[in-house]
Amino acid sequence: MFIDVHAHLNDEKFENVESIVENALSEKVDKIITAGFDIASSRKNLEIASRFPNVFATIGVHPEMVDELEKDYLEVLKDMSKNKKVVAIGEIGLDYHFKNDNKELQKEIFVKQIELANFLDLPVVVHSRDAMGDTLELLKKHPPKKESLLHCYSGSIESAKEFIKLGFSFSFGGVVTFNNAKNVVKVVEELPIEKIMLETDCPYMAPVPFRGKRNEPMYIPYIARKIAEIKNIEVEKIAEITTKNAEKMFKI
Repeated sequence: MFIDVHAHLNDEKFENVESIVENALSEKVDKIITAGFDIASSRKNLEIASRFPNVFATIGVHPEMVDELEKDYLEVLKDMSKNKKVVAIGEIGLDYHFKNDNKELQKEIFVKQIELANFLDLPVVVHSRDAMGDTLELLKKHPPKKESLLHCYSGSIESAKEFIKLGFSFSFGGVVTFNNAKNVVKVVEELPIEKIMLETDCPYMAPVPFRGKRNEPMYIPYIARKIAEIKNIEVEKIAEITTKNAEKMFKI
């Protein structure tokens, strides 16, 4: 059994979510967590999760969306969190790749959502792109109370060790299968398997041999096989341990 801890079943590229979930089940991807990135996508997550017993939801505002926030977003998220399918606040964090003239606003919204997660006794799912230093500094000042996740981790092993001290685990997706992903491979090699989970971030970043095509949760086994190769562990053991890691963090 596998768990995809970070998918976007709410993406418009998935016109037929039923078939996506069925495809995943056919490849032993028995549970999927669909990630919110703004209020609308978080609402859609709840609607999707309500239709499938094996689909769970995170709710939150991605750093790229902070300029479009409504004033009552925290109250809206708090109300959504009453849904039993909500397993985390996310994805939240910092992203300086496309826009970095609103860094202080990104940090403010990030902190407020960490505080919300702490109030709700939920983990956070963190997105960090071209902002690893600021992400680490902010999380040291405003640590989540619950064990939490850095998704699609692209930082160094040195930074990873600092995040572990804060109670973080890491999820890896299709990038680990790319030929140019030497840093990610090195990090996976050195991280303890108890700190690793599997994700697709679908419909983006499909693993080899599907790179460039629409990604979906059914491709999780390709990621698992690559991680098994890197760590010289049987893929069945990767499935077992990463599934336990996800079930423990997200209580699913």
